[in-house]
Amino acid sequence: MKQNESSVTSLVSAFSRAYHSRYDTPIIFNDFLAKDLISQQEFSDISNNMIQGIEFFNKEVAQKFKDDPDEILRWITQVQLSPTPLARAAFCEKVLLHEILLGVKQYVILGAGLDTFCFRHPELKKNLEIFEIDHPATQEFKKKRLADAEYAIPNHLHFVPMDFADQFSIRHLLDNGFTNDKTFFSLLGVSYYLEKEDLARLIDHLFSELPAGSSIVFDYADETFFAEKGLSNRVENIIKMALIGGEPMKSCFTYLEIEKMLEKSNLLIYEHLTPAMVHEQFFQNRTDYLSAFETIHYVHAVKK
Repeated sequence: MKQNESSVTSLVSAFSRAYHSRYDTPIIFNDFLAKDLISQQEFSDISNNMIQGIEFFNKEVAQKFKDDPDEILRWITQVQLSPTPLARAAFCEKVLLHEILLGVKQYVILGAGLDTFCFRHPELKKNLEIFEIDHPATQEFKKKRLADAEYAIPNHLHFVPMDFADQFSIRHLLDNGFTNDKTFFSLLGVSYYLEKEDLARLIDHLFSELPAGSSIVFDYADETFFAEKGLSNRVENIIKMALIGGEPMKSCFTYLEIEKMLEKSNLLIYEHLTPAMVHEQFFQNRTDYLSAFETIHYVHAVKK
């Protein structure tokens, strides 16, 4: 990962969340603080780049809305960029808030980017230690953005720099105040980029010393991923975009593979959402372009 690549990835993700909170209705996931971590100029630049790239996404849409750049941006954002990040974040935080009621004391966000959970839930500062794990360049970028937006970093938020290209070590967390308490992990938008054995090793390492009831939410692509084109070729597009960006997507799984992998780490699947279930839970009765992404599943797994 180059110095600026993590910044671009996290900015585009924040852009999609900020766009959704500002322009879409009804709201699936209201990250009302995302706008504070990207400048107006960056919002405008990303918008223009997306509009100018419409030919890559869909030539028919480019022709249909050639005189309506706002509708082009709306189409790209709602069809291609937003559906999975919004729905998986909504699912994850719903599970997390319930797990806190059941005694979770620590929240570890793997691949945190410009996540704003800590700042959207100040009421949890005495009940939950939050650990954000990400590439060092991304974390330095985020700290600068927080400073620019005049957000003070609270005592219960811990930044843990780590390059996912290296083997994960629990030492990274322990050195930053992590304890052997009931813990919740989120691993969103990461599994696609890891080899299957690396994902299994990571999950095994995370849970090896933690008490029963600790859990994780993650998303994964099913076995149809690399063959599925998707609505307006959006699945095929996202695979191409990752390849062009130098971070190729590597893994897809059957449900049985996921189940067996988790069992080896002494975890049981508590909740599993198929694409159809994701659509029913988060995208029902909409009149815009937003719909659940094909082939993407969500899992909540709990340690026995």
